[in-house]
Amino acid sequence: MKASPATAAATAGVSTADASAEAAKAKVAKIAAAKHRAEKLAKLEAQRKENIRNILVGNLGPGTKIDSVTKTPYGGLYEVRMGPEIIYTDAKANFLFVGSVLDNKAAVNFTKQRVEQITKVNFNELPLDAAVKYVKGDGKRVIAIFEDPNCGYCKKFRKTLQSVDNVTIYTFMYNILADDSSVKSRDIWCSANRSKAWDEWMIEGKVAPTAPANCQTPNDKVFALGQKLRVTGTPTVIFTDGSRLPGMVDVKALEDKWASLKTPAAAVAAR
Repeated sequence: MKASPATAAATAGVSTADASAEAAKAKVAKIAAAKHRAEKLAKLEAQRKENIRNILVGNLGPGTKIDSVTKTPYGGLYEVRMGPEIIYTDAKANFLFVGSVLDNKAAVNFTKQRVEQITKVNFNELPLDAAVKYVKGDGKRVIAIFEDPNCGYCKKFRKTLQSVDNVTIYTFMYNILADDSSVKSRDIWCSANRSKAWDEWMIEGKVAPTAPANCQTPNDKVFALGQKLRVTGTPTVIFTDGSRLPGMVDVKALEDKWASLKTPAAAVAAR
């Protein structure tokens, strides 16, 4: 007997619904399988990174502090970060590669980009009240500097800064070079005019008056800050965009960097 049109339509509707349900189930199963594979691969990758960490610590010594192990998108290498330093290794940690990874075609230094990224500072969070403030001209261009009063390169850099105009400089006296660095910083901090006392010492060699015994300084706070930011040498210049330039910088490098900045500095200078 031939089915009526209504019966045939109903049957077709059921078949279509069943097919849709099966397709939906298949899609869910496919997504679940993909998720399972991804989780399995992620677990294997995490184990591989842990193995790399353990092998390197075993080879380099128990005092080795590895902050992170990250797979790179180039050459099957793994980036191993130890503070601000980056080295590379293979998936089995059989080899170590020390130096910069360069893209020959695009002329990009991947290592330099990563170092700049991991050492970036939030300038707005710097405790500028613990720094010696110096303003010249309109003060719109702003930098912070970590310097030690016994640092020869810092003294040369200070003379370089004399030729820079329209600048605000926040100097964190970072006492890392000699036992008497903290004493000199204390005497300068407790002077009637800190900025003048700092420049007189760094540029002219004029010793600041001995600080009163009850004068409080931010020496410990600045030292802790430098350690937190992994400032390993002086001078270290920090710009308002969070980037830093270690070592003595010439005027052209400063001017070029200021010209490239997109971060407004006027609000910082007013602090």
